[in-house]
Amino acid sequence: MINWGIIGCGNVTEVKSGPAFNKVNDSRLLAVMRRDRALAEDYAARHKVPRFYSDASLLINDPEINAVYIATPPGNHAEFAIKSIKAGKPVYIEKPMALNFAECQKIIRAGEKQRVPVFVAYYRRALPGFLKVKEIIEKGTIGKIRFAQIQLFKSPSEDELEGKLSWRVDPLISGGGHFFDLASHQLDYLDFLFGPVKTIKSLVLNQGGFYKAEDFVSAQFLFADNICCCGTWSFASAIEAGRDVIEIIGETGYIRFSCFNFEPIILETSNGRQEFVNKRPENVQIYLIDQVVKAIKGKGNAVSTGNTAARTSWVMDEVVKDYYKK
Repeated sequence: MINWGIIGCGNVTEVKSGPAFNKVNDSRLLAVMRRDRALAEDYAARHKVPRFYSDASLLINDPEINAVYIATPPGNHAEFAIKSIKAGKPVYIEKPMALNFAECQKIIRAGEKQRVPVFVAYYRRALPGFLKVKEIIEKGTIGKIRFAQIQLFKSPSEDELEGKLSWRVDPLISGGGHFFDLASHQLDYLDFLFGPVKTIKSLVLNQGGFYKAEDFVSAQFLFADNICCCGTWSFASAIEAGRDVIEIIGETGYIRFSCFNFEPIILETSNGRQEFVNKRPENVQIYLIDQVVKAIKGKGNAVSTGNTAARTSWVMDEVVKDYYKK
């Protein structure tokens, strides 16, 4: 049995991930940790978790816990991951893997030294709808891939308009702005489809002035086989312009789908137009968590590891590096 402990039981763990640890075979959620002891106790009571802590070290060193899920903001990922690894416990880390690529490398090296596996919560690699897109591409349904396009446009939140800023736009905690939080899923998924990015060109700005982190990114990526991607991310645009679109264009057709909204997948070729349901599971991380549990037990492999996730952190670092040199 894999007995999990969660460090940082915030919103992402309420539905997306936390309940899944009790739903997959050979797995259970044994303990949670939050700095605010009352909030940790409340979470444990609501989710029927046997133990709760306000000190991460106590959870990591609990002898019955044999795997740790790190769901804090990215600024703490490396610290808690390395401590868990040194305790001999496999880690499942929220995305992005760490504050930056250098910290990802430290986690990977620690895992290799201790022979402890590292996994990262890029769960779209395991979701049925996103696997359907991969299947369509690999079957050659749209022919040789020419390029991909990403568009993610969002308006500022009410809190941002009022100057109440979250950690997600504090580069010291998140690594960057909303680009790091959201685009990481999209870029990791393209890595899953096409392999590592080879070259990058980018334009990074702050247009809204609501915070210091970037709020506009335009970037071009080159993958193997001359597959190109053009991405545009805006987090200070009109609410009417909001969009969440990924298009993959081949020589004989294209696929269109959303990353976050789980809209139907559109496939169009000379044979006509088809739609495929992209259903959002109640607990969206459940398929990947199932893979992770099996991998820890030596019964399979997980598609999102420290090595794959670090590549996405490298891409994001490269995209914004000139912006943060200012």
